[in-house]
Amino acid sequence: MPSAPVRLGLVHTSATLVPVFEQLCRDHLSGVHVFNIVDDSLIKDVIAHGRLRPATARRVVHHVAAAEAAGADTIMVTCSSIGRAVETAATLVDVPVIRVDRPMAERAVAAGRRIGVIATLPTTLDPTADLIARCGAEAGREIVVSARLCEGAFEALMAGDSATHDARVSAALEDLASEVDVIALAQASMARVVSTLPVSSSRPPILASPPLAVDWLRHHLVRHD
Repeated sequence: MPSAPVRLGLVHTSATLVPVFEQLCRDHLSGVHVFNIVDDSLIKDVIAHGRLRPATARRVVHHVAAAEAAGADTIMVTCSSIGRAVETAATLVDVPVIRVDRPMAERAVAAGRRIGVIATLPTTLDPTADLIARCGAEAGREIVVSARLCEGAFEALMAGDSATHDARVSAALEDLASEVDVIALAQASMARVVSTLPVSSSRPPILASPPLAVDWLRHHLVRHD
């Protein structure tokens, strides 16, 4: 009798990320059964209060536990702003739980000493920069993290002005490029801007979390019976 397929549970704070990860999983995780849990009230609460509150963190833990109860062999949470709650949730379930930005952070640490991080939200910038700093310490590497907030970009995107959002992200990328060895994008929504930048052999690598996270899963997904 053939074994049941590996089940991957994805927990999102925005419905817009569901098709992004479904496409990546179709392309790179053949045979893996993927299901989604979406609760955009989590990120809305973080933005409204400027921090991850304990009550919101408890709900993150609840969603991770629900994904385990639904049969997930591995769980990935696709929002960087709630990363600390994800780490707590990982200690309370019996299956692996992955922060979406962890593989990116580890890749950034391996790529260079001077690491740039850009975001359009401070609630995402700080957790990602903190994770990279901790990954550096764990790897025994002396790194310098330069965090850059794209002021006004998120507000422009929410107002439907994607051109202004993209222009501000692009300017931040170009400005930071001369100062660092690698750049990590704290939000998946910024990844599309990279393809619009002029070709440059001197620009450092620019890392985005979704493809790196799915590539990590491709090498590490295992079934837990």
